[in-house]
Amino acid sequence: MELFYSEDIAGGRVRLDAEESAHCVKVLRHREGDTVSVIDGEGVLYECRLVEASPKEAVAEIVSSTPGWGSHPYALTVACCPTKNNDRYEWMVEKVTEIGVDTIVPVIGDHSERKVYKTDRARRIALSATKQSLKSRIPTVAEPLSVRDFLASIPESGGPLRLIAYCFEDEAAPRIGIAEALEAYGGCEVIVLIGPEGDFSPEEARLAIDLGFIPVHLGSSRLRTETAAVVAATAVYLRYAQ
Repeated sequence: MELFYSEDIAGGRVRLDAEESAHCVKVLRHREGDTVSVIDGEGVLYECRLVEASPKEAVAEIVSSTPGWGSHPYALTVACCPTKNNDRYEWMVEKVTEIGVDTIVPVIGDHSERKVYKTDRARRIALSATKQSLKSRIPTVAEPLSVRDFLASIPESGGPLRLIAYCFEDEAAPRIGIAEALEAYGGCEVIVLIGPEGDFSPEEARLAIDLGFIPVHLGSSRLRTETAAVVAATAVYLRYAQ
């Protein structure tokens, strides 16, 4: 199934931008009268009939729409520190999008080796992965902020289930498996906080725990930052998307 993306949907018609139009008309050779599927990035799939097969601005007439197409029955935020190797973080963005995520937040920790992260390319990767994995909602890739600022943005009580993948051994905050935490505490809104290569600082971890984050582990293997994020997203997916 081929999916196209458009932000210009109004009056019963869909207009594709130059990049999507070129892919539709020049690469896939669609012509007037062909049926094409378009997502709006907000959760709706449109079945359309192509009425103008221009490689610069293709136009399609909407035949039907399906809200919530390709959605998942949970809301997941993955707040993950950018990796020193940017390619690895972009791989993570692609994979958690394919699995099912709603928001990706690049957070900068005390031990982060990468202190600056530009989101433009990550957003393009999220769009491509959304189409590849047959979804209609593109996850939000937030602007980066510090771990402390991210924690400060979360209400002190109530709200989603909060999990922190924390490696330090701390008798005051024993860790449980992520699957066990999801099963025990429930709720279909989840935040998972993943640290950098050097893990969170003790101060960051204590602050998160004071704000209701539950320390979890992801098994006995030592995982890279980006792998940990993918494993956490997979655990949520397998818990709820059945």
